[in-house]
Amino acid sequence: MAHVNVFDTTLRDGEQSPGVNLNQLEKLEIAKQLERFGVDVMEAGFPASSQGDFEGVREIARHIRGVSVAGLARAKKSDIDTAWEALKEGSDPRLHIFLATSPIHMTYKLKKTPEEVMETAEEMVRYARRKFPKVEWSAEDASRSDPEFLVKIIEKVIDAGATVINLPDTVGYTTPYEYGKLFKYVKENVPNIDQAILSAHCHDDLGMAVANSIAAIENGATQIEGTINGIGERAGNAALEELAVALNIRKDFYPFETNLVLKEIKRTSDLVSKLTGMAVPRNKAVVGQNAFAHESGIHQDGVLKNASTYEIITPELVGVQSNNLVMGKHSGKHAFNDKVKQLGYELSEEKLAEAFKTFKQLTDRKKEVTDEDLFTILTEIQTYSDDVKRYQLQAFQVQYGSSNLPTATVALIAPDGSKLETASTGQGSVEALYNTLDSMIEEKIHLTDFHLSSIGRGRDALAQAHVKMVVNDVPVSGRGSSQDVLEASAKAFLNAVNRAFYQPAPVKDKMVQAHTN
Repeated sequence: MAHVNVFDTTLRDGEQSPGVNLNQLEKLEIAKQLERFGVDVMEAGFPASSQGDFEGVREIARHIRGVSVAGLARAKKSDIDTAWEALKEGSDPRLHIFLATSPIHMTYKLKKTPEEVMETAEEMVRYARRKFPKVEWSAEDASRSDPEFLVKIIEKVIDAGATVINLPDTVGYTTPYEYGKLFKYVKENVPNIDQAILSAHCHDDLGMAVANSIAAIENGATQIEGTINGIGERAGNAALEELAVALNIRKDFYPFETNLVLKEIKRTSDLVSKLTGMAVPRNKAVVGQNAFAHESGIHQDGVLKNASTYEIITPELVGVQSNNLVMGKHSGKHAFNDKVKQLGYELSEEKLAEAFKTFKQLTDRKKEVTDEDLFTILTEIQTYSDDVKRYQLQAFQVQYGSSNLPTATVALIAPDGSKLETASTGQGSVEALYNTLDSMIEEKIHLTDFHLSSIGRGRDALAQAHVKMVVNDVPVSGRGSSQDVLEASAKAFLNAVNRAFYQPAPVKDKMVQAHTN
């Protein structure tokens, strides 16, 4: 079995999904889970794009020791220098530098000749190798580039020190046959290709990202790039969980293996979905709620007799437990602490005590507490900072009737510790609640999206609310959970407002210049 490296870009390309805005604590929590998942490389962000991304990448590089942490950079010395400052404390830092090579990009975006692009690529890779032990060079829009030009520029950047060559299908345009053919051509025509790893990075605009990635592996690629749940720009990237399971289930056909821990798939997927606010479609391959559900009577009969009749993937393979009811109102603190460790969380004593208190409150109202419920509680507590000022919900009441105007009364504790209380109306219960909160909060708020979902099943299932809004011109998202949909909605609203306080200091002048040139 040939080994294939996995390059995860959930924290960079994935976070570029419209409406996704992760803070440092959330990025770090995902990074820790990616380490447990077994990725070989994680691209933590684009350090030169903003002070927030710089700080986020640096924090991940400081904490993650078992995975190589990478940062993205354009072919600019200022980007490379900034990336080094963010990554230099990492155990295995690497740079991912990109430059477009397709005629349409060189002509209209870069406004450079092929010769100028080749010269810039060579110069910047050589400069990057003075700092970074590993440099990945990406030929942006490679799938629409001239193969002969690619061969020439790849040879030069390898001579300059590139250790990984990435051929992205940047706009999701190519087909498996074409993409595989491109890798085979590069493999056969670049004389020094044996000195570098070939990597595939595919987007899913035509729904072929996973198929294209596998075609690349079949034709010489030894690294695949993608994201959890396939999130990313436009239609997203190749879904890593689909690639991993496809290679595992069809190992009779694909002689390739990865270091990914398949039983961590479901937890990784759930964490990314919860923190990004991007719900996983019910029919999503591998991790969707319907992936192991059977409605047809014929299918149900077959599965009862032998699961392999209609299930090629067992739920346990990807970490889906058929019965995860393990905690209840009589569970003590010791059992709870053990469960927290089993779920992969590392909480401070203060946050552990808070999580246990929330858990006990939930058991008073909910008879059956599942892993999914605990996962929600722990994620919410783990991903906020005690050091950041925040609004806290003290109490609320909503009066509603089919013939009455909904009215909400809310009591808040402001960031300075003062208590606020007021009431407002709206056309519906949630609108009344949000109008009241908006009137109490000093920040300028514009709500852009709101949706509700349930965690688990049954009439006592937790409700989870997600919102997207702009607070003082800063786009943020928020989430909240409760057995009551209105309380979940209020928590999500305040969570989004509080997240605006996580924003770092103003962007450094040199970073603004690097991002806008």
